[in-house]
Amino acid sequence: MLPQASLQNTEVNVSFPKLFRVRQRFQGPRLDDVVAKVHGELTSLDLSQQIVPGQRVAIAAGSRGIANITVIVKATVDYVKQLGAQPFIVPAMGSHGGATAEGQLGVLETYGITEDSCGCPILASMDTHVVCKSDEGFDVHFDRHAFAADHVIVCGRVKLHTTFQGEIQSGLMKMLLIGLGKHRGARIYHRAFRDFSFDQIARSVSSTVIKQCRVVAGVAILENGYEQTARIEAVRPEHFSIREPELLKLSSQWIARLPFDTADVLIVDQIGKNISGTGLDTNVVGRKTNLNAAHEHESPKIKKIVVRGLTPETHGNATGIGVADLTTQKVVDQIDQQATRVNCITSGRTEVGMLPLSYPTEREAIETALSITGLRPSTEARLIRIANTLELEEMICSEAYLSEVRERPELEIVSDVYTMVFNEEGELIDE
Repeated sequence: MLPQASLQNTEVNVSFPKLFRVRQRFQGPRLDDVVAKVHGELTSLDLSQQIVPGQRVAIAAGSRGIANITVIVKATVDYVKQLGAQPFIVPAMGSHGGATAEGQLGVLETYGITEDSCGCPILASMDTHVVCKSDEGFDVHFDRHAFAADHVIVCGRVKLHTTFQGEIQSGLMKMLLIGLGKHRGARIYHRAFRDFSFDQIARSVSSTVIKQCRVVAGVAILENGYEQTARIEAVRPEHFSIREPELLKLSSQWIARLPFDTADVLIVDQIGKNISGTGLDTNVVGRKTNLNAAHEHESPKIKKIVVRGLTPETHGNATGIGVADLTTQKVVDQIDQQATRVNCITSGRTEVGMLPLSYPTEREAIETALSITGLRPSTEARLIRIANTLELEEMICSEAYLSEVRERPELEIVSDVYTMVFNEEGELIDE
């Protein structure tokens, strides 16, 4: 008897659409001299009036795949040293890294942030200090090493969050509260988000955290659609709640997006925590509000998503796999169930860790997706394949998009039309 997956696929007559490669052009500047910009921005805040020689300064570094993050963190370290102070780095990533100090050190090392590369100690702990109780009634936690420092500098990227709505989403405020709140704090915050918006909570408690934890500055990072550093801005902590919404608007204009409003099938080569907090960016795939379908106001509208793999940097954390509809057993075997459970429970979004239907081969998963998207013949399906939701400059599209691409000046055809090919193991292989 044939395995169930193979039997299913012998019952549908699926032919694959022809493909071609597309390159798109994005807007947004690129910052060339990152080190000089970091030093210039921090100097503009005149921090020498607050940071005096001999004081200890905690520099918060998060868990996202940010362009030039090691360069930016080291430049911040070097600036603090120039003031005669003693910098050290603290992981500010909530429950990531399996909610262990060792795991969070490993995440930083993945991005090249080590004691040797940055020239200062890295102090990792999941222990926290309770700073205060919020007006909403929960304890506000803060990393114990950072709390013991004389000052704290937060380095983080400002961008749209995969779940949060409102003027404050991913950025300095999130790192300050959730990242430095560690596992205990992150879990409490995400529980509170069931009743209150992040925007409300951030505005409610941030001023107290900034004052009690001696936050001296934030280094806001913005990227363009090519994943390049577009802007670095040092922000005074009392201006976080004012400046961050303005930077978010700018960031959202530069974000890389899919060039089409609809698709029958989206193939994602890899998802991971270094790509997005939800493994794949729900702002890109149009599933920020609903898990497996775009809301009426969302775009693009994608019928089925197939995930082919996890990034090495995610260390088996498959948060976001539940956004997909289909995957393979190979992907399931890569999952660190404990790391995924911890992250999903902490965020309160258990659904994003739920497993989609899995198939023995990529061929079967893609065949199935093509067979359940509607009456359109599979050879005419609107199919897109991307490396991940960060790298969107180049992608593979089906022939159904060809005429539209030819008419759009921001899109460029960079290959001839070719046939989708699989190897003997049923895995996709490139042209």
